[in-house]
Amino acid sequence: MSLKLRINEDMKTAMKARDAARLAAIRLLMAAMKQKEVDERIELDDAGVVAVIEKMLKQRKDSITQYEAAKRQDLADAEKFEVAVLTAYMPQALSNAEIEAIVVAAVADSGAKSPADMGKVIALVKPRVAGRADMGEISRLVKAKLSSS
Repeated sequence: MSLKLRINEDMKTAMKARDAARLAAIRLLMAAMKQKEVDERIELDDAGVVAVIEKMLKQRKDSITQYEAAKRQDLADAEKFEVAVLTAYMPQALSNAEIEAIVVAAVADSGAKSPADMGKVIALVKPRVAGRADMGEISRLVKAKLSSS
C-alpha cells in the first residue's frame, strides 16, 4: 500500500471513530500533499509524500519552540499531537551508528578534506537518509568530521 493511500485510509478511519484531533492533523497533511501536486503538476510518490511530511514536521517543531517560549502550553501541546500523527507516516529512523557510517562513506567517496567541501558530502548523504534522519544533525556531524580531518 502506498503511503498516500495509507494516509487516505487513516483519514476515513479517523472520521468513523469521530477522532476530531487526528482527523484535523491528517486533513492538514492531505491538503499540503494536494497543494504540492497542484503547484508542481505532479503525482506525489512515497518519496514526495515523505518530503511534504518532513517540511510539516520542521514547521511544527519550530512552532512548538515559539509557543513554549511564549508560555502557551495549550498551543504547544496541539502541535506536539500533530507531530506524533505526522511521525507515524515517516520511515523507520536510522540509528546513530548507521548515520555515522553513511557520513564516513560519503566523506571518503567525495574526497572531502576541509569544511569547505561540506556541500559535496551533504549532496551524497541527503538521498541516502531522506526522511530517516534530521538533516541538522547530519550537518553537524559532517562539519565535525571535516574539521577533524
